[in-house]
Amino acid sequence: MNNINFNIILQFFALILIQVLVLNNINFLGYINPYIYILFIILYPVKNNRLLFIFLSFTLGLFVDIFSDSGGVHAASAVTLAFIRPPVLKFSFGMIYEHQTIKFSNTEFGNRLIYFTIMVVIHHLILFSLEVFNISNIILILKKTLFSSIFTILLCVLISVLFSKNQR
Repeated sequence: MNNINFNIILQFFALILIQVLVLNNINFLGYINPYIYILFIILYPVKNNRLLFIFLSFTLGLFVDIFSDSGGVHAASAVTLAFIRPPVLKFSFGMIYEHQTIKFSNTEFGNRLIYFTIMVVIHHLILFSLEVFNISNIILILKKTLFSSIFTILLCVLISVLFSKNQR
């Protein structure tokens, strides 16, 4: 149990550091900015305490906000993502999630890709809607959401495949 908690803490801080030190400095064409810190929310173990999970999601977003000087948009997006995670898991994985036996490294790649895509697009749509906060700029919000989501999904899938413990 301590090994699992240590891995979660290590993943939490590693994703924050990678996000704020490296990825926040990437901005291709004004629309593409990867946000892989949400990988913590996406891959958090299903059986763990839900209240702790929501608190950790808020703290994760808050740290990214503090280092990015973004005024709380990452914290709001991360908490929203933590709240909507159970229905997205049920939609993506079905009965495996119902029985609480899901391990992301053992799931089919297609199901994992659907799950990652839904979670990343929802996060980015909320993030950029709060960042721009003007309905007249809906095209800008959708462009930023689309292009950043593609890049973030590619990075998240690549990281999850590289660090997967399953050797298929």
